[in-house]
Amino acid sequence: MNTETNTGDVLIRRAFVRSLATVLFGGVIVIGVYLYTRPAQEIASVPMLAVTTPMEAKTTDAAMPQVDFADVTRLAGIDFVQTNGAYGAKLLPETMGSGVGFIDYDNDGDQDMILVNATFWPGQPRSGQPTTRLYANDGHGNFSDVTRTAGLALDVYGHGLAIGDYDNDGWDDVYITTLGKNHLLHNEQGHFVDVTAVSGTAGVEEDWSITAMFFDYDNDADLDLFVANYVLWSPEVNLDIDFRVTGLGRAYSTPKHYPSAHSRLYRNDGNGKFSDVTLEAGITQPGKALGVTAVDYDRDGLLDLFVANDTIRNYLYHNLGGGRFEESGMLDGIAFDRKGTATGAMGIDTAWYRNDDDLGIAIGNFANEMSSLYVTANARPPFADEAVLDGLGADSRLVLTFGLFYFDYDLDGRLDLLQANGHLENEINKVQPSQHFEQPVQLYWNCGDGCSSRLMLVKNTGDLAQPLVGRSAAYADIDGDGDLDVVITQTGRAARLYRNDQQTGHHWLRLKLVGDSDNRDAIGAVVELSAAGVKQKRLVMPSRSYMAQMELPLTFGLGDADHIDALTIVWPDGQQQHVDVNRVDTLLTVRQSSTST
Repeated sequence: MNTETNTGDVLIRRAFVRSLATVLFGGVIVIGVYLYTRPAQEIASVPMLAVTTPMEAKTTDAAMPQVDFADVTRLAGIDFVQTNGAYGAKLLPETMGSGVGFIDYDNDGDQDMILVNATFWPGQPRSGQPTTRLYANDGHGNFSDVTRTAGLALDVYGHGLAIGDYDNDGWDDVYITTLGKNHLLHNEQGHFVDVTAVSGTAGVEEDWSITAMFFDYDNDADLDLFVANYVLWSPEVNLDIDFRVTGLGRAYSTPKHYPSAHSRLYRNDGNGKFSDVTLEAGITQPGKALGVTAVDYDRDGLLDLFVANDTIRNYLYHNLGGGRFEESGMLDGIAFDRKGTATGAMGIDTAWYRNDDDLGIAIGNFANEMSSLYVTANARPPFADEAVLDGLGADSRLVLTFGLFYFDYDLDGRLDLLQANGHLENEINKVQPSQHFEQPVQLYWNCGDGCSSRLMLVKNTGDLAQPLVGRSAAYADIDGDGDLDVVITQTGRAARLYRNDQQTGHHWLRLKLVGDSDNRDAIGAVVELSAAGVKQKRLVMPSRSYMAQMELPLTFGLGDADHIDALTIVWPDGQQQHVDVNRVDTLLTVRQSSTST
């Protein structure tokens, strides 16, 4: 069967599925509006007729490239072990794990690594002093612990982090989320100083903050801060619940036992201080937020907020301009899964993974729930969940997914998807034979148009196949060879660093952007690259996955193409800059031009 026919079948099949979804959409909205307006905070599900998708067209799949990720944790000098404080009481925060992020903290051009840590519970025996750790990279993937000299030895019950140059001084700063008050650390040329109090970004002691994100929501060229809060929790309430599972005894309680919490939006006032503008900005819905990212989904020049909520509907805060948002998750199709049910949503990422203008939103869900994959039609919302149609369905249902992200692991010019998995209960296999505490990382190769499934599970991934209690996951090129390496954290266990040893021979281009009239990190910029008839699009947005921060440079795989036909940067303020690229297989730094159009 030829490629043109295959592509036509795919388009017809997608159109048919979407037409069915449209017919049902009106009914879902009526029911959804009722549920949305009633007093209860949690919405368990929306009844919906089952939709049977058309049979897959028979196609010839491309050959899946051989991949090998090597566990180089010890070789690279990473000796981090997460402390969750577990002592048998089954306190819910113990299950969450801690985050990881890549940062060039010393401006030497390579990617250093921050691993957030939790700590012991008050009154419990302590062993050592667990802290957040900073590892400096020598440029070849060898790391050394510089935590104390850099001022990052925080002993808190930490979870996630956000990285960004909030004062545009050329040095990336760090925000750490915790169970309790959070911490903003200003980077003073490689040494971090806690400026939480003066900045006004601590939150309150009752907050349980999971992750955070720097982004410029008001397009004033400095980075604002969104902090995702989970539930209203206390150890006393957790112990009083005394949640039990038949066959296991005392177990970790679910988020359904706790009230939803309000996340926080801090506006950068430009003088080292932030103002809490949550309510006046329209961020009024309490949620159970675990994942957050931002993308301009409606192409109006303003970054919109996507929030993955655990066991209640997901939120999409549409940026209206003028500092105001409107929640439109149900209207825009990302609130529920394809059955109209709220999921145990955790990690989140966005990408133009089909190399067209359709945006995909991937969300990792709980065990026995397939991952969600919401996609626009003809570059316009509403989104439709196409996880089954694109091949993500059955395999992702078998695992409990926390961190996930798009990246081009084999540099073929198509974005693949990685999921970090692991359960909450270490004896879950006793009561659910299909589930295990440790679960393998899942890597889905993007086969492209015309394949039986666009996303195909890679069976042999080297050391990635070793099961983990996976939580946060991030990527960076740690050794300067052009391909993307992966780090995954575990709860109560050692983090794992995997070097990408792919040998495809594919070309690549890495791009670091430096803003001038925009924020210096160029967070929110979109880059379009054309090579060999293929157009790729990438967004500068390090806050993705689950409690994670990706590296700032963008990586474009080029396959066999050895030159770039066109490269255009759309800066956050809307300026367009065309860049001539004279070589590939290199890192190119581009500064915002004052003559951009």
